[in-house]
Amino acid sequence: MKTAKITLLMCLVTILSFGNVSEKEKEALKALYTSTNGSQWTSSWDLSSPVENWFGVVVKDNKVTELHLGFNNLQGALPNSFGDLVNLKHINLFRNNISGAIPSSISNMKALESLNIAFNQLNAPLPSEIGDLQELRSLKLFMNAIEGEIPKSIGQLKNLKYLELYNNKLSGELPSSVGDLSKLEVMLISSNRLSGKLPSSITNVTDLKQLSVFDNNFFGTLPSAIGDLTQLEELVIANNAFYGKLPNSMAQLSNLKVLLIGNNDFKGELVELKKRIPNLEQFDFADMQSEGVIVTLDEEEDDN
Repeated sequence: MKTAKITLLMCLVTILSFGNVSEKEKEALKALYTSTNGSQWTSSWDLSSPVENWFGVVVKDNKVTELHLGFNNLQGALPNSFGDLVNLKHINLFRNNISGAIPSSISNMKALESLNIAFNQLNAPLPSEIGDLQELRSLKLFMNAIEGEIPKSIGQLKNLKYLELYNNKLSGELPSSVGDLSKLEVMLISSNRLSGKLPSSITNVTDLKQLSVFDNNFFGTLPSAIGDLTQLEELVIANNAFYGKLPNSMAQLSNLKVLLIGNNDFKGELVELKKRIPNLEQFDFADMQSEGVIVTLDEEEDDN
């Protein structure tokens, strides 16, 4: 009888120690393992061991809260059940060979604060459901082959600070909803196929420190209120089709250290511009027209 009690006690200890990650979360992790060729990962999982022991999986209070599988040779698509990992706060799948799409089920991850699937082979459009991630602070999907437009729902990410989508195949216009990203500090969307005007709403993002739209197909004039982005340290808009006169308000960008505006069709006295922004460390205006003096932009076209 005593032996039976000890055995029962040991079973209870085992359950309490290792058995409390929900079956749904465990199955979602197994699906990820299967769909991305887990047996060939650099650091693989022993699926017979407790989830807490699986490489890159962080469990707190019996919930899977973090997933760190960067540089781990994941190959294949993310399963739809990936969204069942509803308690995740941080996902790092950087530098793998993940292809296909970010599943729409990601909208279930209401606690997610950072999502990094950069340097992979994602090639499907971004799901509109990405706007449901209200706690998201950092979205890094650069160096993929993501197609389609940036969804308007991106503006719902009220806590977003870092948006890094450069080096993809994104097309269409930059949605005006980006102006709702009031906490955004970094927007890097260079080397895509984006077009249209830079929405004037972007001047509402007054915490912005880095803005790079280099190497796209943007055209038109710069928003005349761009000088409201007084926290800007880097403005990189080279290799587009912007035109017109540079706005006087640019002189208000006193924190600007990097200004790359070459390979556009701006007009203005560029040497004078440099004098009016004294902290500039990098200033490139190659292949631009230089005539007259800096004046306020001609009346802007409606960009809505």
